Amino acid sequence: MRPGVQLILDGLDRNPAYVLDHRMDVLAWNALGDAVVGLGDKAPGERNMPRRVFLDPTARDLYPDWPAIAAQTVAHLRLKAGHHPDDAAMGRLVGELSRASDDFRRLWADHLVKPCDHGVKQIRHPVAGLLTLPYETLTIPAAPDQTIVAYTPEPGSETAERLALLGSWVTSRAG
Repeated sequence: MRPGVQLILDGLDRNPAYVLDHRMDVLAWNALGDAVVGLGDKAPGERNMPRRVFLDPTARDLYPDWPAIAAQTVAHLRLKAGHHPDDAAMGRLVGELSRASDDFRRLWADHLVKPCDHGVKQIRHPVAGLLTLPYETLTIPAAPDQTIVAYTPEPGSETAERLALLGSWVTSRAG
């Protein structure tokens, strides 16, 4: 991860943001991204979005529309796996998820392929409550297998206000 990318993330103080690689491993994040998605307290191998969706027992509570999130995650992972057919780590990830999750195995067998480059996710946050989070992804030109995911709530919306409160809570805990 280039330092300049981290500076971009840190500059998005009102927008939760993080960087994913092609296996959907989270490589970097800003403070609000950590507060919303919960990344900093995880070991590097646990900072993987498909693992979180399918293996974390809290995921179904975290994502009110878990079936849609699960399908979207698998379709995007399948797209990236097709771009990297010789990636042994990708094969291990798919194998691990297939063995551990009937839902993943069923969705993988559907063979749906779809990029996850923008949309809206809902997250039920334990402190901030229900967050409705539009998001955009931006590919990093110098590292085309890395994308910045930035949640972009409408200014003045209930979610934006909740994120502002969460941001102040995070700042006060850090200080």
